Amino acid sequence: MPEWLSSGLLKGSPVNWQLVLTSLTLSLTMGVLIGQIHQRTRQPHAASASFHATLVLLTVLITLVTQVIGDNVARAFSLVGALSIVRFRTVVRDTKDTAFVIFAVVIGMCAGAGQPVLALLGTVLVGGVAALYHDRLAVSEQRHSIYLVTLKLGWSKDLEQEVGKIIASMSQSYEVESLSTVRQGAALEIVYRIQIAAHASPREVLDRLSRSEGVQSVELKHIPDEV
Repeated sequence: MPEWLSSGLLKGSPVNWQLVLTSLTLSLTMGVLIGQIHQRTRQPHAASASFHATLVLLTVLITLVTQVIGDNVARAFSLVGALSIVRFRTVVRDTKDTAFVIFAVVIGMCAGAGQPVLALLGTVLVGGVAALYHDRLAVSEQRHSIYLVTLKLGWSKDLEQEVGKIIASMSQSYEVESLSTVRQGAALEIVYRIQIAAHASPREVLDRLSRSEGVQSVELKHIPDEV
């Protein structure tokens, strides 16, 4: 064996494998638990699965880093410099998700420092707070049910009022986006921005409006979630 390799291997302090395995098992368990807490208290989005895996991996990695640092101050500064290269390339969805990232980091540090009781208590406490302030499903449903409704109808004030009543009865809120004439003034085009009520569906809105006498065409365009 080369001298530089043997000296490097022999110079390191002996590893307590039982402590390492216990810490890694604890961090893996806590990471999975943190991911489950996030899944049950946050509304799903496109990157949910990736974010859950990130929380688990981050918890384990922080445990490993804490084990490497130990009580060595010089090693701690070296690792801080090395880890400063890493950047989050994807914007975190909101401040709650940022809190979960910090949650995973802190629990990983507790597991790596040999503080299993603190890790467990912290997970229970933060998990309880996250459950208390969990996302309301209704907010997500409302966000995903916004449509632009484009109506072409014959020139009639009574028909316009009738259509307005249908829109009002099937939406939680609505507003007129635009109002214009088509076919050289022979017809009226109205664009509504509506938030469909919980008791209705886009197909029901389309059906109700289409069956109104004098309505020439109806178009519903979903406005995608911008979050």
